[in-house]
Amino acid sequence: MSVTEILNGLIYGDLTRSIEVFCPEVLLCVTVVSLLLLRLFNCDQKIPPFFIALGGSVLAFVTVLLQFVFFTTGGGETNLGVVESLFGLLQLTEAGVGSPGELFTGLLMHDAFTLFFRLGLTFFLVMVVALTTLTGIPDNEDGPDFYTLLIGSTIGMMVATSANHLLMLFLGVEMMSVPSYVMVGFLKGRRSSSEAALKYVVYGAGTAGVMLYGLSLIAGLLGTAEFAELGPRLAYLIGEGGVSLSNPNIVLTLLGVMMVLVGLAFKLSLVPFHFWCPDAFEGAPAEIGGFLSVASKAAAFALLVRFLLAMTASGGGELEAMNLYLGLALGALAAVTMTFGNLAAYGQTNVKRLLAYSTIAHAGYMLMAVAAMLVITNADESAGWTAAQMQDGAARCIEGLMYYLAVYLFMNLAAFAIVALIRNETFTEEIEGYNGLAHHSATMSVLCVCMGIAMFSLLGMPPFGGFFAKLLIFASVWNAGSIHWLMWALVAIAGLNTIFSLFYYLRVLKAMFIAPRPEGARTIELPAYSSAYVLVITIPILLMGASPLQNNLSATARYVASVLFP
Repeated sequence: MSVTEILNGLIYGDLTRSIEVFCPEVLLCVTVVSLLLLRLFNCDQKIPPFFIALGGSVLAFVTVLLQFVFFTTGGGETNLGVVESLFGLLQLTEAGVGSPGELFTGLLMHDAFTLFFRLGLTFFLVMVVALTTLTGIPDNEDGPDFYTLLIGSTIGMMVATSANHLLMLFLGVEMMSVPSYVMVGFLKGRRSSSEAALKYVVYGAGTAGVMLYGLSLIAGLLGTAEFAELGPRLAYLIGEGGVSLSNPNIVLTLLGVMMVLVGLAFKLSLVPFHFWCPDAFEGAPAEIGGFLSVASKAAAFALLVRFLLAMTASGGGELEAMNLYLGLALGALAAVTMTFGNLAAYGQTNVKRLLAYSTIAHAGYMLMAVAAMLVITNADESAGWTAAQMQDGAARCIEGLMYYLAVYLFMNLAAFAIVALIRNETFTEEIEGYNGLAHHSATMSVLCVCMGIAMFSLLGMPPFGGFFAKLLIFASVWNAGSIHWLMWALVAIAGLNTIFSLFYYLRVLKAMFIAPRPEGARTIELPAYSSAYVLVITIPILLMGASPLQNNLSATARYVASVLFP
């Protein structure tokens, strides 16, 4: 094949398909450029920046939604003429969006798993931008800068969920991290905000360096940076000397993997890489805290799953022992993380700081699913698992993780949105400032009821969505206990932690519903549209716990997870 034919194939084949799939990210990039031009030509006082940010975010979300529908239906009949017309408008094709495979010569991956996370990230971006219009952060003067950072970080998260190459892994993590550093310190006049941003930058720079060194070790040892080649090449190297610490290939590989996991653990705020989280959440606006608590975790978990599956793929017997111990190590890390997060939340008086430790604990719950997946996918024949059972069990682990993230999006966004709205009226984020708010006014009562729903769902109480999400993860980890008994111990620890968390969640609700309102406190009446927004993001918490939506979302998550284990 000549060079001309190869270039033609790249330009008219891979590049055309890649741009078709990458269209949502392109739309967000256009939105960022529009915001920068708005500032450059001093038009931000005439055209509110949030209009452009919201418009671009909605367009990106609709585009991903159409891609997801086209992909899952195979481009067939949808019984919705409008949707099929939009398919034609976006020129979606079976060879492009409708077919899974690599993009941009193998740097990114396009499949149902990626589409699921891209859909969630763009939807969450729309909801966060809408929240900022209600709370007034940022104002028109800082709007272009703020939304540029917010959308830029989201683009990095979308790239991370699609990563199929070690280079894109690092690029995705840095693209979503660097704008986050600035957003945490966006309230320039506050010392706590500047201090939180500085800590975030220092920890982030350190972990980024460690992760980059780990990536260089892996790429240098295996001679490739492509995810599809990591597992087979690692199995070949291990086969030469066996799984032993006396094998230098094993030592270097484990060291590289651990260094990469340090960078991902930082994004997930796993113990002991959680130090930045409480300070960053307390110093940043509640809107940014909500964004970081959900979006960065979703992207990091998607990237973690892809990286671990790449390292363990096609390993056979050579990798089973190493990967089993890696899964057990992640399970132990999950136990420590959830226990620390729940215990540290007890003494908090600031609601955002309390929710930060809650976020750490929930990262531990979600990490359980990843640990169980590794244990199940590397079971040996003595455990009595067939290949089909291992694939189904591993898919159920990822199903539980994705369902948990879907519910977590709404319950955490609802909690942080309520904190932001109350902050604007009471000028405090301390728990004692919430005393008696439930009996203060009609709109405030709505917010307090919604906070109760969010808190009980975060706790994992039925019939809320958080209960079913935890049930799916607990069941998958319990299933892995037949391979190694430590998984059963992990379920017991998680159950005890769920009980521990009851007390600090109830502290907030006790202040709202039971504690008396201070004498002389002014009457607070929120606009009706603020209560309507909170209701919109709270109702799905109920629907995902006890409605037909529960089965539909679970079936979708199972289908998406199954593509990772063909």
